[in-house]
Amino acid sequence: MTMRSPTCTGLLTLSVLVLAPAAITRAADEGGPSFVDLNFSHAASQYTRMLAALKGDPGLPRSLDDRGKVETVGPRDWTSGFFPGSLWLIYEHTRDDTWKRAAIDYTTRLEEIKTYGGTHDLGFMLGCSYGQGWRLTRDPAYRDVLITGARTLAGRFNEKVGAIRSWDFGSWKFPVIVDNMMNLELLTWASRESGDQHLLHVALAHADTTEKNHFRPDGSSFHLVDYDPATGAVLKKQTVQGAADPSAWARGQAWGLYGYTAMFRETREPEYLERALKIADFLVKHPRMPADGVPYWDFDAPGLPNVPRDSSAAAIMASALFELAGFADADRAALYRMTAARQMRSLASPAYRAAVGANGGFILMHATGHHPEGREIDLPLVYGDYYFLEALTRFEAAMKR
Repeated sequence: MTMRSPTCTGLLTLSVLVLAPAAITRAADEGGPSFVDLNFSHAASQYTRMLAALKGDPGLPRSLDDRGKVETVGPRDWTSGFFPGSLWLIYEHTRDDTWKRAAIDYTTRLEEIKTYGGTHDLGFMLGCSYGQGWRLTRDPAYRDVLITGARTLAGRFNEKVGAIRSWDFGSWKFPVIVDNMMNLELLTWASRESGDQHLLHVALAHADTTEKNHFRPDGSSFHLVDYDPATGAVLKKQTVQGAADPSAWARGQAWGLYGYTAMFRETREPEYLERALKIADFLVKHPRMPADGVPYWDFDAPGLPNVPRDSSAAAIMASALFELAGFADADRAALYRMTAARQMRSLASPAYRAAVGANGGFILMHATGHHPEGREIDLPLVYGDYYFLEALTRFEAAMKR
């Protein structure tokens, strides 16, 4: 494989989309900075209550249990980094040291996982917590954790397959899920910071292998591809968390959109932009995308339209589309911004945003985790909150340019 070098500064520096003046005017007419301020104020109210309720609990919030109580998890859960990441984003907006102290507290609870090689999700876990902390504080201790974590993650790479192994359970030989695209930013950033070119090689190889094998002609993707670790041959393509193997699981499509947008920003490789645009077009033009822009949990779910939505998928999509608009041609950029703005207005409405004091302190309602297994259906999910706040932050940054 040819070694390539990233050409921009990227991860853990919040990327800023560039809006044309007319688009900024329209955005301001639709809410502008006051929309962002109001939503961060709401988030602060909710998370103030959650922090009070969690006092004395060493865990990190993930969702609600069947009694409506906040479910917390340990550092090794794949969702552990999103709550500290949200705290950092609230601190960035408010500059209130109360949020900085809370973010530091919850971030440092994750330090032990920097050497934990039992997961492919270290990019989520460390990038959203230590990564946001590094971006806002430049604390060298955070940098060290991130680089160590990136090298740990790279230990799951198989050169024959050209990818990072995802799961260590099940009957698969070497499963790779599309979600894993979200962990590559940690590797490209750590390669720049440390000079370790192997980390960049792993990120590029994984993105190339996924691009080659996960996607269908219409731009949608399978959830999982299983490989022979000895030869790299594809053994099976399937969709585990979606409705069926050939279906378009909504959050999986959003992971792919976000992942390839980020990889284009990191490397300026045109094939990554082409892939991101194809995924985006599949999503924003999909005939079964609801009018409010919040997708059904799977675009091909049996029983449509009377099936659960996934607010987390909408939040991930909106954040990615805001960034991708800055790389797209004018017509696409306008469509992507319009779609993301519609999604954010929907998510911020009473239909999806919880009333203050409700929803266990989480911001968004009506997310779907693992529908086939009956887990986390029509509940808040901590990563939905994180990407909602990130999308708000990206929007606000663009308005200030």
